[in-house]
Amino acid sequence: MVRDPAGHRDLADVRVVAGDVTDMASIKHAAASHDAAVSAAADLSVPPHEFFTASSRALAAGLAGAGVHRLVVVGLTPVLLGASGVPLMDEPGYPNEYRSFFLGRAAGLDELRKCDLDWVYAAPAGDFDHEGVRTGRYRIAEHGDQVSRITYADLAVALIDEIEAPRHHRAAISVREA
Repeated sequence: MVRDPAGHRDLADVRVVAGDVTDMASIKHAAASHDAAVSAAADLSVPPHEFFTASSRALAAGLAGAGVHRLVVVGLTPVLLGASGVPLMDEPGYPNEYRSFFLGRAAGLDELRKCDLDWVYAAPAGDFDHEGVRTGRYRIAEHGDQVSRITYADLAVALIDEIEAPRHHRAAISVREA
């Protein structure tokens, strides 16, 4: 489900439908007859707190209404607890130029914690290995850091694994290279 399907005509073997991730009815319609959902949504034209809380609430209600009980959310590492036990974004020296975005993501995660869905918030490691190739291997950590990496393809493998054989339930995790 995307806002503008015309911008995604290059996708093969995928049914692309128009919808709004902040609208419960759009989600319910798009999710009907599916087993799980993955959300990698962001909208930089809306204040982050408003967008991520609205999308989390709409996903919870819309998926439940469609009978979909598993949600995998592509998260953000600064929201996860760091080695010190506080959110990584609150550790000394952490860059704060995107703090409002981090706080919005954290608020969206808080909304997920209130819902009845079986969700996992899977945050890619500290950064992506932009040139890396798929290995099919990854490691899960319970905390975030600034130095770990993951390829886009290996993050995708982790997301699919959490749908096909869920290992984490109602949890926020970090996905990093093996």
